[in-house]
Amino acid sequence: MANKGPVSEFILKHYKHFNAATLVDAAQAYESQLEKGAKMMITLAGAMSTAELGKSLAEMIRQDKVQIITCTGANLEEDVFNLVAHDYYKRVPHYRDLSPADEKELLNGHFNRVTDTCIPEEEAMRRIEDHLVDVWLKAKKEGKAYLPHEFFYQILLSGVLENDYQIDPKDSWLLEAAKKNLPIIVPGWEDSTCGNFFAAHCIEGLFEPTILKSGIYYMIYLADWYKNNSEKGIGFFQIGGGIAGDFPICVVPMLHQDLQLEDIPVWSYFCQISDSTTSYGSYSGAVPNEKITWGKLEENTPKFIIESDATIVAPLVFAYILGW
Repeated sequence: MANKGPVSEFILKHYKHFNAATLVDAAQAYESQLEKGAKMMITLAGAMSTAELGKSLAEMIRQDKVQIITCTGANLEEDVFNLVAHDYYKRVPHYRDLSPADEKELLNGHFNRVTDTCIPEEEAMRRIEDHLVDVWLKAKKEGKAYLPHEFFYQILLSGVLENDYQIDPKDSWLLEAAKKNLPIIVPGWEDSTCGNFFAAHCIEGLFEPTILKSGIYYMIYLADWYKNNSEKGIGFFQIGGGIAGDFPICVVPMLHQDLQLEDIPVWSYFCQISDSTTSYGSYSGAVPNEKITWGKLEENTPKFIIESDATIVAPLVFAYILGW
């Protein structure tokens, strides 16, 4: 084990039981996967970008501790929103006390609330919309089509946003991913603010939906990537639930059952940070062993569930892996 910094030493000394112990076990098993040459996928659900997970995730990308990311459309765009409009965000620590009238006041002020954090519509969302329209128009003119994350990469790598940065760009995980051309999977992108922008412009007749590749293209892209990178294993680190986890994990049974590719290994590691309960058919709250019956994991696959708040747990796991 490499030398560890004070955060890791604190975790090792104090995190001995229950979810705390599972955090340590999962972090050490993640590290072991990397040491044996396996690649790792991290999936982002919830509002992890608005929670500024980029402060640790960007360093994970820089240090090659993650080789592919799956995220919701919200996490894709919200990292960029935070990059260019951080100073305009409003924090509402007393959000549990807000009345419907208070919420309406936030709306009238063009603030969209995510728990205790309000995203400024004009400074974040509309500013990014203009740049997206530019790259969408370019694709239309050239008769080309791209995946959603590729359009964001074009904007970030062009430098057009640099004068608008309001955080240290080293804390933007998407900017670091763009620099490395890291594979990103964004299922259900239409369910995001920028996806709504695009749909609205298509309804207005400005674009045809065909300039933007969506879900099926992502599954094909992921299948090809998985086949070419699974020789030493690919681990699955899931933050939250929902489509960010459900979509990519299914690539393995698809390769086995639908394409009849018998030499493809299942996921070599699985960890989920979850607050979802196991009841009423919830896949987000399903215990990892259920995934064995679907051909996603094996009996002996290292499996962990850390039942806690991902905004607390994920930075600690990443800190351990980074040696902080």
